[in-house]
Amino acid sequence: MKSRLARTAMLWIAALSSAQAAEIAHAPLYYQAPDGQPYYAAAPKKTTNGRDYVPVYVDTPAVSPKRAHRILYYRNPMGLPDTSPVPKKDSMGMEYLPVYADENTAGDAPGTVRISPGRIQTLGVRTAPVVLSASLDRAIQATGTVQFDERHLATVTTKVAGWIELLAVSAVGDPVRRGEVLAEIYAPDLVASEEEYLVATRMDAGMSATMAHGDPAALAAASLQRLRALDVPEEEIARLRHSGTPARRIAVRAPEDGVVIDKPVQEGMRVEPGEALYKTADLADVWLIAEVQEQDLGAIRQGARAVASFIAFPGRSFEGIVDFIYPTLSPETRTARVRIVIPNADRALRIAMYASVRIEIPLGNAAMLTVPDSAVIDTGTQQIVLIARGEGRFEPRQIHLGARGEARVQVLDGLKPGDTVVIGANFLIDAESNLRAALQGLATGASAKPGPEPQGDSP
Repeated sequence: MKSRLARTAMLWIAALSSAQAAEIAHAPLYYQAPDGQPYYAAAPKKTTNGRDYVPVYVDTPAVSPKRAHRILYYRNPMGLPDTSPVPKKDSMGMEYLPVYADENTAGDAPGTVRISPGRIQTLGVRTAPVVLSASLDRAIQATGTVQFDERHLATVTTKVAGWIELLAVSAVGDPVRRGEVLAEIYAPDLVASEEEYLVATRMDAGMSATMAHGDPAALAAASLQRLRALDVPEEEIARLRHSGTPARRIAVRAPEDGVVIDKPVQEGMRVEPGEALYKTADLADVWLIAEVQEQDLGAIRQGARAVASFIAFPGRSFEGIVDFIYPTLSPETRTARVRIVIPNADRALRIAMYASVRIEIPLGNAAMLTVPDSAVIDTGTQQIVLIARGEGRFEPRQIHLGARGEARVQVLDGLKPGDTVVIGANFLIDAESNLRAALQGLATGASAKPGPEPQGDSP
């Protein structure tokens, strides 16, 4: 129909004057759909997706509907794997977008996507250069609870049975110093051992070995050794030698600095050998036991710096050092415990406090090629980035990753310094790239038959 109209018009123009013919030749005969489909209009109009119809003049060469810019199919506007051979709308009323046969420019890598500048702005596409980073640091986030430093826990006991006649420290939480008297007990066995020692020393001083049935010096030494074995302090032994009188009560002293965390006894109670009288702990340092995910364990090393924060102290951080990584994992949570030693000079941290901890992992100081981690599309079996080629072209590129940092990731191969990668809306562009395979299949297979133009006018 189009060619027949053109021949008729040319014969009619040939009968006119040259001025009239020139004027008519530069006026559009009609308007045709921009994709080359056989849809025509007598006046300017737009397609359903907003594109202008193309004016056709007398001298316009005939263009085959099967030219390279023909529409192959229409794709889902949200990037879903759904295509249509005819114009349509999705469930939200959005028009399907046309895909043309010449979108993949010759020379572009397979899968390259070409997007108009206006649509790039609509999608919110952002890019960043590939750079050589001087270092790459990583931080592992975990949670943990405060515990006593087990190296500075102490239990105060006695090695003889007796009765508590005085409690010098009588409340949990009281601070104690090393060597401070905590309690005094009456222990008949200790009194008897002191009297035995006094008798042995008197025998050693007043009798010779030939006049006695045994060696008085050896007997005195054995009595002294027995007193020490019963944890009688050296001060008490010196007092015993000086005064020559056994003491009714023996002092129980603190073995370490700290605070009393348990006191199960009261004055007047009878205690047995080995029974706990006090439990003390030094809070100058505390342990923060962090629960670290299994996948992060390989990066943690002893001596790593850790920073903890507590809801009780907003805006304040507590620094510590990784001291030990426990050798077992919890089968329920798949986490491992990491011990962090934190100084607690002001005694601000309390046992069982809950903490958020950040363990810093330096990944070396050698220069390495890195990209923002948001640039990587990880399919599970491969990692892909989109290279911005300019003029709205984006090429998918498979890469191999190395160490992961705080916000960047090392690229082992696949990129070079100066490349520009997409860091925003890359998943939407990747969806378009995945449609290249469908495009190639449609281009080489049977062409889709065009459907009727809903608003077309035919002369």
